[in-house]
Amino acid sequence: MAPNNCWELKNCGREKGGKKVNELGICPASPSHGRDCWAVAGTFCGGKIQGTFAQKKASCLTCDWYKTVNST
Repeated sequence: MAPNNCWELKNCGREKGGKKVNELGICPASPSHGRDCWAVAGTFCGGKIQGTFAQKKASCLTCDWYKTVNST
């Protein structure tokens, strides 16, 4: 079964109740934007906090989650 949220595929642990919340905080995409995380500023991808979609577009275009959601 395909994952419904980015943190299920990426296993980042930053979703509410996730294993890395104490260390890194809750991702701004959690809990309502796990399917379209690229639209949320301040997500933590590639080991650093990201900005707006315009600022992080290059990173998003290479992301497995972004490709999965946008290929359907």
